[in-house]
Amino acid sequence: MSRKKKPLPILENITITDCAAEGKSLVRVDDKVIFVPFCVPGDVVDLQIRKKKHSYCEAEVIRFIKYSDVRETPMCSHFGICGGCKWQNLPYEEQLKMKQKQVMDQLTRIGKIELPEPHPILGSVKTREYRNKLEFGCSNKRWLTREEVAAGTVYDNMNAIGFHITGAFDKILPIETCHLMDNLQNSIRNEIRDFAYNNGMSFFDLRQQHGLLRDIMIRNSNTGEWMLLIQFHFESDSDHELAERLLCHIADKFPQITSLLYVDNQKCNDTFNDLDIKTFKGNDFIFETMENLKFKVGPKSFYQTNTEQALHLYTVARNFAGLTGNELVYDLYTGTGTIANFVAKQARQVIGIEYVPEAIEDAKVNSSINGIDNTIFYAGDMKDILNDDFIAKHGRPDVIITDPPRAGMHQDVTDTILRAAPRRIVDVSCNPATQARDLAALDSHYRVKAVQPVDMFPHTPHVENVVLLEKREQPKTPTVEM
Repeated sequence: MSRKKKPLPILENITITDCAAEGKSLVRVDDKVIFVPFCVPGDVVDLQIRKKKHSYCEAEVIRFIKYSDVRETPMCSHFGICGGCKWQNLPYEEQLKMKQKQVMDQLTRIGKIELPEPHPILGSVKTREYRNKLEFGCSNKRWLTREEVAAGTVYDNMNAIGFHITGAFDKILPIETCHLMDNLQNSIRNEIRDFAYNNGMSFFDLRQQHGLLRDIMIRNSNTGEWMLLIQFHFESDSDHELAERLLCHIADKFPQITSLLYVDNQKCNDTFNDLDIKTFKGNDFIFETMENLKFKVGPKSFYQTNTEQALHLYTVARNFAGLTGNELVYDLYTGTGTIANFVAKQARQVIGIEYVPEAIEDAKVNSSINGIDNTIFYAGDMKDILNDDFIAKHGRPDVIITDPPRAGMHQDVTDTILRAAPRRIVDVSCNPATQARDLAALDSHYRVKAVQPVDMFPHTPHVENVVLLEKREQPKTPTVEM
């Protein structure tokens, strides 16, 4: 017979002491770290241990005894269930302190390299409605809260449009109001929901892979343009007819939408970079502006989701690059060429490399519409394109700017950078943990000269960080451990 598991303990009258990764808080009890969501330092609580590991535990609050003096009233009615903005209960100034600490802790602990004193973090211009893009899932399995399950709540309609719940990939938390983007996105999303309810439109079942309405992406720009992309899963002629009725309804209801798009996604996941996007109304792009530049942004384009703060982020990168007009710059992971075009007028030439071909086409267009003629762009896997032959053909860069995905740079890329031997490297990262690993890989030949955290994502634990590296006069001698 199997042994019964011991019930996990309840810890009483515990004072939360610090913030941790992924937006959780923490406290140490009997030399064991306990991670707790939706708390702030200073909260006094009773905790139910939910998961027990050798070196740590995960717990949740079952009773608040005393609220911390350092606490903000969450702005969103979905706080505590939706996992998107886990720091809404923390005043913004405290969020910035935690992010600055997080950056330096990760660079120090993981990178194990010599670091200068960091510049103070640059806070976001906006802390509400700061995003220019949101994606919402559509599912026939509405997420029920623990209280709803306990109360036996039954909904006549279990279809929902909203956000995926962590740990329940096929369930969607219905969202009525999200404060991260201009309020028009709430009206658009809720109108799609109401039309679907009123017209018997089926919602996608991720497990069974059927259902018409699958996913929604909404983008806006500082030029006043709006883009809506709806993912459908067509199974019959009637599905096509119903989808067209929905698109017509939304086009009539929201003339602000200048780019109304749709796609038939028959895949097992919601990614659409490899699918053919159809234009129902307007253009297949919108424009963003930055300083005196215009940037074309399509449905597959990467563009920083916090438009106003992106200007500050890229200004830091440009300043760190120290350009005089004579430099050859490599812009790695260039996306739609935003950084490349942003620094081009201060450089002799900029060469951008990006994995997504459509993004590279946008990058070329962005150079053209801005009258920039000293950029060259290449599409392909970074580790395959950036090699010794590429550098021999195009020239040894004076400056490399790199803005990799969250996973950081492949070792082949950092090895090639070392052989390219630019005078300066500017590393823009959305993940200080993998940035620390990349900096350690470059540390033998480069010294970190400046660190500038930039907050792009208020109310979340995510943070961008820009690091300037300068070439050492002499490479470091490897340390031999005895």
